Amino acid sequence: MGIKSTLALSAAMPALLAACTTQDEQNGTGNIDAAPGERTSGYSEERNAYFGDLHIHTKNSFDAYIFNVRTTPEDAYRFARGETVKHPSGYDITISGPPLDFLGVTDHGAYMGILPAMDGVDERLSKLPIAKELYGTDPEVILRAFQLIGGTVRSGEAIEEIYDKEIIGQTWKNTVAAAEKYNEPGVFTTFSAYEYTSTYAPGQGSDSFAGGNLHRNVVFKGSAPDRPFSTLDSINPEDLWDWMDKQRDAGHESLAIPHNSNVSNSEMFKLATLKGQPLTKAYAEQRMRNEPIVEITQVKGTSETHPSLSPNDEWANFEIYDKLLASNIVSDTRHSYVRQAVRDGLVLQDTQGFNPFQFGFIGSSDSHVAGGSYAENNYWSKVGVVDGTAVARGSVPPGGQKTWDGVIVADNAKNWFSRWAASGLAGVWAEENTRESIFAAMRRKETFATSGPRIKLRFFGGFGFEPSLLEDPMLVKKAYANGVAMGGDLLAEGNKAPAFIAWAMRDPDAAPLQRLQIIKLWSDGKDSYEKVIDIACSDGLSPDAATGRCPDNGAGVDLSNCSITPNKGAGELRTVWRDPDYKAGQRAAYYLRALENPTCRWSTWDALTAGAKPNPALQPTLQERAWSSPIWLAPAG
Repeated sequence: MGIKSTLALSAAMPALLAACTTQDEQNGTGNIDAAPGERTSGYSEERNAYFGDLHIHTKNSFDAYIFNVRTTPEDAYRFARGETVKHPSGYDITISGPPLDFLGVTDHGAYMGILPAMDGVDERLSKLPIAKELYGTDPEVILRAFQLIGGTVRSGEAIEEIYDKEIIGQTWKNTVAAAEKYNEPGVFTTFSAYEYTSTYAPGQGSDSFAGGNLHRNVVFKGSAPDRPFSTLDSINPEDLWDWMDKQRDAGHESLAIPHNSNVSNSEMFKLATLKGQPLTKAYAEQRMRNEPIVEITQVKGTSETHPSLSPNDEWANFEIYDKLLASNIVSDTRHSYVRQAVRDGLVLQDTQGFNPFQFGFIGSSDSHVAGGSYAENNYWSKVGVVDGTAVARGSVPPGGQKTWDGVIVADNAKNWFSRWAASGLAGVWAEENTRESIFAAMRRKETFATSGPRIKLRFFGGFGFEPSLLEDPMLVKKAYANGVAMGGDLLAEGNKAPAFIAWAMRDPDAAPLQRLQIIKLWSDGKDSYEKVIDIACSDGLSPDAATGRCPDNGAGVDLSNCSITPNKGAGELRTVWRDPDYKAGQRAAYYLRALENPTCRWSTWDALTAGAKPNPALQPTLQERAWSSPIWLAPAG
């Protein structure tokens, strides 16, 4: 195994990390989306890393409007481009770091635009008695209104007097028009998109939004249909896939991105259909055709894994949020996390010959105020006026108090807002910043996720990779030519153990990197297993032979000012790692995880800004991270 970690990068390495050669959707044989005359100035056959957000809400979402959000899809695109917009609590918000490269506004398809229309815009709707129940700044009024509308979104039984399809259709057309207006090939890419908000709660009434989260964001490559398919059409995601297949045949190519599986109550990746029928090859093929990638992190927590599922992963307890939406009911974890889903998919492939869980990974924010708060030190939470201040989200004591003596934190802050995260971002490797190129990257799953920082990851699998390749100026080109990138399938070669090129570069505006890890998941034909392996350490350290872990690099955080230990950590970590435990005939999946040095969590920054003590019930620090999509190793024959 060859290991290199540096703070000062060579002149050649950043360019190589920023871009790499083209590959076909699965096997790396070369696929260029645009003809030479149509390429943008940023085009590179050595693909570029682009960062974006495919989960943003505006006033057109029923819940955002109830929470006093008044920003528009155009505001969301302006925010992503670096402009300042207004938070519903009255202050300005501006993106942390450079502008994003791509964005999709994903307002809820159910009742899209109806709440703004009822608020005095549409004469008929605004005069309905129900309109008087939906607006105000009082938290109790807001909660009642959310549960009222949210309950029908969950049940799929529309309130007919407000279910105006003409208004929904026009709002959708305006959303598509905004995406077209702000799309600038080579500079900033926009996608027409929306959220399909299925929430499964069998046997319960329709008087609340609580239930197992089965939400998806539907993203269109280019042209879009006249109206989105929502839970008011069907609460069954399989019906959404049918609709997407039909739209694809009509020329509207799209993909759906499941999110917040962490609060799906074991429904998102269960080993049966929504109606309890056995999974089939046709089910798996349709799901993978329509859902090639999954959102692994966002403001409502991280869905990689859970300590109860991964007891030997010391980093599994990262931004865990486990309450069913709009409730205090704890979600069942078994089929709610992505890592376990990948494991289950390996066993299904071995035992039944199909895999419905062969996902790539992305992150996004799920901001409902038109702009994501991706940085811990610049945080404005998620939904609007109810969590728009540090006191409201439980990170600062009320009334100017500086300690938590005698403070009783409000239930909403204690159970929901304080446990949300400053996350996340979607990363893709694409030839250029265009719809065609970025969408193709998502299709082939050459994607990665971050918890907020713009960490760049490279991950290649093959059989001929050697440590000497790390110093080769043609490293990336040879990696593509002789292996597969993240998201790809690697076919076993006899008894040869697979080797992986693992490579990460820090966000220059964030903390240095501490370690690189490979998460190996495998099947023995009956059950699945997992192992976390440290493969590269910062500060000249090496993984301990006995524990397999990087030694402590001495990086810490001064909680009095949130400063971090200087001169610790790496600007770059890269290595070639060969699986020492590989067994011929073993089906496996491998993905890369990069961890930063510890830094202050947003709640600690809130307290520091207010001159107060951090809330002792909250984690004071965290380790930001990034995840690659997996590489799947299939036995030969």
